[in-house]
Amino acid sequence: MESDDIKKAPSILNLLQSKCPRCRIGDMFVKKSPYSKGFMKMHERCEVCGQYFDLEVGFYYGSGYMSYAITVALSAVSFIAWWVIIGISYDDNRVIYWLIFNALLILALQPFLMRLSRTIWLATFVKYDPKWKEHPAETPERTNETHKHGW
Repeated sequence: MESDDIKKAPSILNLLQSKCPRCRIGDMFVKKSPYSKGFMKMHERCEVCGQYFDLEVGFYYGSGYMSYAITVALSAVSFIAWWVIIGISYDDNRVIYWLIFNALLILALQPFLMRLSRTIWLATFVKYDPKWKEHPAETPERTNETHKHGW
């Protein structure tokens, strides 16, 4: 087992760290922290394996679907946790308190969730290649220099 294999597995941790889905080593975003200025600026290519991150014009519009699904799942988990720990009642304002808590939680996690949704969206189209050193990255066919970085 190579030392690189330790960094590549498991894939869920690489998604959470916004690593390249092809090699699972390179960073997708220029800034490490999702809470710094310019947190959504991405590298054009993976610095390790050369995988292009902007596959076509408007590619990341689909990440909105991922973001929506993650936000709904997070809301469901927070509702169940609130129900188990505090309880839900319509006689007092506990439902309103949960709504406020959930809104603040989602707002606080939004930069992280936006990056995570882009990482998951790219990972659905770019699969992990354990022999990425032997296979060069494919060049995207449907790019337009005038519309680059339009997302």
